[in-house]
Amino acid sequence: MTWKTRYDAKVTPVEEAVKAVKSGDTVYVHSNCAVPEYLIDALVSRASELKDVTMVHILTLGKAAYTKPEMEGHFRTLSLFSGSNVRQAIQEGRGDFVPIFLHEVSDLFWSGHIKINVALIQVSPPDDHGYCSFGVSLDHTRAATETADIIIAQVNPKMPRVHGNTFIHVDDLDFIVEAETEIFEFPKPAGSEEFSKIGQYIADLIEDGATMQTGIGGIPDAVLNHLYDKKNLGIHSEMFSDGVIELVKNGVINNSQKKLHRGKITAGFVLGSRRLFDFIDDNPLVEFHNQEYINNPWVIAQNPKMVAINSALEVDITGQICADSIGIMNFSGIGGQVDFFRGAKMSPGGKAILALTSTAKCGTISRIVPFLKKGASVTTTRADVHYIVTEYGVAYVHGKSLRERAKALINIAHPTFREDLEKAAWEWNLKV
Repeated sequence: MTWKTRYDAKVTPVEEAVKAVKSGDTVYVHSNCAVPEYLIDALVSRASELKDVTMVHILTLGKAAYTKPEMEGHFRTLSLFSGSNVRQAIQEGRGDFVPIFLHEVSDLFWSGHIKINVALIQVSPPDDHGYCSFGVSLDHTRAATETADIIIAQVNPKMPRVHGNTFIHVDDLDFIVEAETEIFEFPKPAGSEEFSKIGQYIADLIEDGATMQTGIGGIPDAVLNHLYDKKNLGIHSEMFSDGVIELVKNGVINNSQKKLHRGKITAGFVLGSRRLFDFIDDNPLVEFHNQEYINNPWVIAQNPKMVAINSALEVDITGQICADSIGIMNFSGIGGQVDFFRGAKMSPGGKAILALTSTAKCGTISRIVPFLKKGASVTTTRADVHYIVTEYGVAYVHGKSLRERAKALINIAHPTFREDLEKAAWEWNLKV
């Protein structure tokens, strides 16, 4: 039998394929833009037949219909990084959140700490040798599929074929569901004057020949927009978005100075538009590798001049950073922020940069605060960052005393809140 014959034998109607999920199972959901919503909808339609099914995932796009209140008792989400589609379920006690560094997530599967019974994934059609690609999101999916008892794959001709460690053979798939659906796109955030100012401040810190980690959002996009006068930049990042495309076309990003994977953009997934998906499709410039490798601080540190750029919800005047909760309420997750900050700090000439607007809620709330909200997570310690940037400037905090930090951070806070921050600092005997 050829692999094509074996492939055809595994093609199954979606309603039949999802019957492989049994009550009490733990189901892995392919993450980010690769969410196989076609499979999920079919599984959720069986809710009345199922009890206590755990849906485990990092960030997912789409409805996450298994989190609806009426799904309680049938499905429960176990989030390793939360998006807006699962926050309510977690806050209302119908789901769970696990705080964990992103480079450690795969080991939960490899070690059996989280045993995957069924993996729901979305892949490209097989190539001439029978290999499908995990497409827009490799992330932790290799660990999940290689430890799962059963793999159900949606084979979608709209999924790009991405180079790197992204392939799975049709022989390793248990059920194949052929379905051509749109790949989820991540909407481009709106720009702002504040973002542009922050982007320029950060761009001024990036040297020619640097390797960058860039995230998603208005600030990372603004940074990229200010880099057209730079030379020989590289990308080694948890993920990247549309903003890198024009920098590649203009020769700014050529990865020529990287020590690891020289000449390649390396990442674990992308979040962006169809244009980005087409850019990475069968493009030898781009390589995806397992997230436990991409996010390993020791691996990150091997590229000199590594620049890590991340954001936060709030920062206290001593430099403690909260990026994943609003008080006691889970907002997102630790993700790769600490992974990349620590890798950048170990990199020769590396820089760990935290960026955030000075205020939230239309200027009514300061993001630089005397102390973090009650119950808030310290995502990143005050020893893990070099620079903190707002639209009012750059505070270099590495090696600084608490008093020096407070003074520097108050100077980049919104002017409306500086007096109150100064009073709080004096109350702590930080005489700024």
